[in-house]
Amino acid sequence: MAPDSRHSASPAKCGGRAWDASERGVPGCAVPVPSTLLLLLAYLTYLVLGTCVFWLLESPAAQDSSKRFQRDKWALLRNFTCLDGPALDSLIRGIIEAYKNGDIVLGNTTSMGRWEFVGSFFFSVSTITTIGYGNLSPRTMAARLFCIFFALVGIPLNLMVLNRLGHCLQQGVHRCAHRLGGAWKDPAKARWLAGSSALLSGLLLFLLLPPLLFNHMEGWTYVEGFYFSFITLSTVGFGDYVIDGCPTANKKRRSDSRYKSGSGDR
Repeated sequence: MAPDSRHSASPAKCGGRAWDASERGVPGCAVPVPSTLLLLLAYLTYLVLGTCVFWLLESPAAQDSSKRFQRDKWALLRNFTCLDGPALDSLIRGIIEAYKNGDIVLGNTTSMGRWEFVGSFFFSVSTITTIGYGNLSPRTMAARLFCIFFALVGIPLNLMVLNRLGHCLQQGVHRCAHRLGGAWKDPAKARWLAGSSALLSGLLLFLLLPPLLFNHMEGWTYVEGFYFSFITLSTVGFGDYVIDGCPTANKKRRSDSRYKSGSGDR
């Protein structure tokens, strides 16, 4: 009876140790449930905090934009009596549909978002990298079904490629650190210098230098280009800034938006 009593008491002891280990945050016999619940609570709190901040910051601007749009719409109807309400609504729906298709409807400009080769390639890249700007989406059912299978294969393939590139980069940094450590007789300093050089190169290549190219090609300011680079690199992809290779149209859109925001209270 003694061995049985020892075996029957061991689960209770293990459970007690697991609970104590979960409380202390060290590995035990079970999953640390309290720390997991605390992490989920912090995650939800962070989401609610972000929701409240975005709501407070963006809600007034959205309301002002909606009022300004209605005011401009009725002013257009008063000035152009040949237009009636249904005709104007039909025109607005056509503009919205053109925007969803990736077309630019300002002047005679062309858009990278159209379903040409470059635009289709841009859409394919934004799909498998999970960026999803939202400026272009498939409209036919066949294309939507193909997009599902394309993403199912392309997203894991993209992760494999990024993993391999990261592994190659890590090996290159280790080789550089090894050579520098052998030359300087200080491996710790060599590892720090190699890691810092790799981090600085990544920042320059993906965050600090691309805004200069966007300023030249798209007509954006440096801050706008930096914002687009970060949103793209983090795969968030809001879609408020998208490359279309037309700096004239971008400058005109930006100047028009600034004019409207400045004259909205007049």
